[in-house]
Amino acid sequence: MAKRRIVIITAGLGVPSSSRMLADQLGAAARDVLTEAGIDAAVTTHELREYAVDIANTMVAGYAPPNLEALLNEVIDADALIAVTPVFTASVSGLFKSFFDVIDKDSLDGKPVLIGATGGSARHSMVLDFAMRPLFGYLRARLVPTAVYAAPEDWGAGASGAAGLDRRVRQAGAELAGLLRGGTGLQQETAPAAPGRTAVHGSMESLPFEELLAQTQRR
Repeated sequence: MAKRRIVIITAGLGVPSSSRMLADQLGAAARDVLTEAGIDAAVTTHELREYAVDIANTMVAGYAPPNLEALLNEVIDADALIAVTPVFTASVSGLFKSFFDVIDKDSLDGKPVLIGATGGSARHSMVLDFAMRPLFGYLRARLVPTAVYAAPEDWGAGASGAAGLDRRVRQAGAELAGLLRGGTGLQQETAPAAPGRTAVHGSMESLPFEELLAQTQRR
């Protein structure tokens, strides 16, 4: 049986945190799809709050302590990455950004990455487009089309947005699994949104520039 390694990085600060909860759901969704395809998926989760001091020291000293170096190498060697951050001051958390500041800028080149974020209001969902996509675009990662944002109303049985969150999680997980299978990662579980946009928590999220350009050229 083929095997794939997925590493999850989450920057939540609480125990438990909504970022960790979202990360776990995304990892499980990708693993389930891979398992159905006969691919063994090993999913490992790391919470950056446990590495906060090492990350700060690395930014000052220029080299990583053994524990952080091991994590960096695990991320580099993984077949895919899931990265989830809480929203602080309308952007990714400083801890999240600092981790990707200390990783080698070429280490994620071409790696499939699924991004997610959590926040106190659905209005912060644009952090996916304005902060996270540019960050991983700079690192030349291969982002899956669907990014997932979860607001407070998305959590809990009977929550108003719970069904929508579950649908987005399954869609994103299927896309990541598709990339790991060598496919397009574009399986659709729901009706497609309007051209050039995908739905995220009832708002609209821009597709990657390459897809928008391709659509323009076809018209």
